[in-house]
Amino acid sequence: MRDRELVALGTSSLVPTKTRNHNGYLLRWGASGVLFDCGEGTQRQMTRAGVSARSIDVICLTHLHGDHCLGLPGVLQRISLEQVPHPVTVVYPAQGQEYVERLHRASIYHDQADIRFLPVDAGPEPGEVLRTKDFILSAACLDHRVPAIGYRVEDLPGVSFDPEALAARGISGPAVGQLNREGRVEIDGVITRLEEVSRPRRGRSFAFVMDTRPCPAAEKLAENVDLLVMEATYTSDLRELAVEHGHCTAPDTARIAAAAGARRLAMTHFSTRYTTTDDHLREANGIHDDVIALEDLDRVPVDPAIC
Repeated sequence: MRDRELVALGTSSLVPTKTRNHNGYLLRWGASGVLFDCGEGTQRQMTRAGVSARSIDVICLTHLHGDHCLGLPGVLQRISLEQVPHPVTVVYPAQGQEYVERLHRASIYHDQADIRFLPVDAGPEPGEVLRTKDFILSAACLDHRVPAIGYRVEDLPGVSFDPEALAARGISGPAVGQLNREGRVEIDGVITRLEEVSRPRRGRSFAFVMDTRPCPAAEKLAENVDLLVMEATYTSDLRELAVEHGHCTAPDTARIAAAAGARRLAMTHFSTRYTTTDDHLREANGIHDDVIALEDLDRVPVDPAIC
């Protein structure tokens, strides 16, 4: 199992099809799991993909349209049924508070889970909303017909040590850990600062941008990420329809990925009018160098070079 991996649980848009479930995406990030959106059928898709409720630490809803949230009651009840031992945080646009409350109490069940709700009033610039032992979660508002937010996940800041510099200063063993924790260490009366024997380590990053028209926030969320998962509901011949309904075409999505410097683009949220994604790929491939079209149950490494 890769330690940074996306599992596509559902890749359709408004209506599920025989081959595409409503939206749901499980991101494995180290020891943590983040579920992005959960439309109808997500609980069953988790079973098909071998995803346990115990693997979910955070649930991120982009907005409160049904194809992105109607599976939430089942997922929350599954978390309770399996007696998940850790808290699960649900992140969502603050404007959707009443709908989240209804979804949480949609039916009668013995609620024994520790669910923590985190409404987010996101702005146009990505801002940190949650920090865990494994990652930083940021959010920014998108341009849809209803309040919607996109997300960015990235590693905690870290450094890479220069072994020769450490050896030259006699720093080894527990002293290295102390230096990393405290930013300085004293050996034989000489103080060494962290920045003198290390350099910033490039962390891995991921962006999730769902229902939106092209907007600056989408590009900012995706800046230099290893993997961008983004909606590409239509092909270019339906550009006017995309604008009307608050969505992107495949070329829109590819242009955002290219402008942001995203290393890889995974398109999803396809309209049911398409039986294949060949045209989406044809239009996007001329704009971005590394593009895939997600299918249900696909598994995609966040950074193939590392994972």
